Amino acid sequence: MGLLDILLGRTKPVAPDLDQLFALPSAAVTLQAAAGFTPTGNGAVCFATVEGAAFEQTHREVQALLDADAERAGPPVEMSQDDYGYSWLLSRRSPDQLPQLVNDLHAVNSSMEANGFGPQLLCSLAAFADDTGRMLALVYLYKRGTFYPFAPLPGTADRRDSALELQMKAALASDLRIEQDLNRWFPVWGAPGL
Repeated sequence: MGLLDILLGRTKPVAPDLDQLFALPSAAVTLQAAAGFTPTGNGAVCFATVEGAAFEQTHREVQALLDADAERAGPPVEMSQDDYGYSWLLSRRSPDQLPQLVNDLHAVNSSMEANGFGPQLLCSLAAFADDTGRMLALVYLYKRGTFYPFAPLPGTADRRDSALELQMKAALASDLRIEQDLNRWFPVWGAPGL
């Protein structure tokens, strides 16, 4: 970073630290104790789709890697596209397999990064629910190296429970690197697994 960057207020981007994903199992214990949220077994990685054979080959490799897991309970990994044109890779595990789900998310991110597609990675999420049916996702922002909670309101379109999100921000502060800029707490409407 040079003098011109400093004068213009530019900051050096934070390098993604994919190992932060491995903090999710301890955060899950905090979520359960603080608000009764437990893992659903669903996790997803969101990325901007790129045309080309190399990108398609990377997709196939990642999907084959995760589908080959003999311990997987339920359907294999699913690919989808949301209404905004972003691609999602959804991994389903049983709710008690959060560490394996985190491994899946890490493997997808690492494979895409290793094949030169790190700039296309947007976020990863792990889904949680409580016994009343409320959903909560812990979203990892790839380009920021931070997490934030996302809580869509049940039965409503495009509304979120901001009070619950702020409550979870405070509860998870010692478990996860929480994104402090609330403007970066982007809603992930239509995310698979939520």
